[in-house]
Amino acid sequence: MPELPEVETTRRGIEPHILGKTITDTIIRTAKLRWPIPGKLADNLKRQKITAVQRRGKYLLISVKPGTLIIHLGMSGSLRILPSKTPAGGHDHFDLVFGKQCLRLRDPRKFGAVLWQHGTAEDHKLLSSLGPEPLSEAFDTDYLFGKSRKRQVSIKNLIMNAHVVVGVGNIYASESLFRAGIRPTSRAGKISRARYARLVDSIKQVLTEAISQGGTTLQDFSNEDGKPGYFAQKLNVYGREGEACYGCDAPIQQIKIGQRSSYYCPRCQKT
Repeated sequence: MPELPEVETTRRGIEPHILGKTITDTIIRTAKLRWPIPGKLADNLKRQKITAVQRRGKYLLISVKPGTLIIHLGMSGSLRILPSKTPAGGHDHFDLVFGKQCLRLRDPRKFGAVLWQHGTAEDHKLLSSLGPEPLSEAFDTDYLFGKSRKRQVSIKNLIMNAHVVVGVGNIYASESLFRAGIRPTSRAGKISRARYARLVDSIKQVLTEAISQGGTTLQDFSNEDGKPGYFAQKLNVYGREGEACYGCDAPIQQIKIGQRSSYYCPRCQKT
């Protein structure tokens, strides 16, 4: 599943190709994705110039004067810049056409989304209650420690809650907790402020490194030029059940937290 670094890598990849360009056509091949593509989307976008290409959490925001096109890549989605006459495959559901080029959404599982918001993107119901960006100044020790007080949920569930902080998905939550030396099952409200300081730093470091290396390539994701990213080979715990910890040689363990697989080192992450 594309996480924040994959989405940011995609944003940086497509921005130079579409920013300032005028939309000449909108092609909807499959309207039923996770949510239906709005029926009047093509009318809203016709002859509009792209004014910004941004990201909020795992949502890509493509802005034009009347509003914002909101794209979510779901479980298996990807975006490509292609010649507009490139034949579409069975999983190619949506094209944003700019003359001889197009931005094409491919989504084999059809769990992504293409939505529209008139005016300000942050007014959309999916964005209005999101927490701060993890790489922003707003996400700091005081903020996360404050959000954790009297919370009985696991620390992993807390940092994966998009209303607390956006974009910390399953892979990077596991990796960040390993770096901070915190077991993913620890109760959020019982962790000290000093340990939250380490966790905030770890989240920022892990995400920054992943973005700089093009995101992970687990399962379906590859970056916009078709080449895989390379952060996956540096994962410390995720997907490494039974393998030796790089820090202490103890076998990495896997557990289920909130129906998601979680990985940790029982020796490096004792509590």
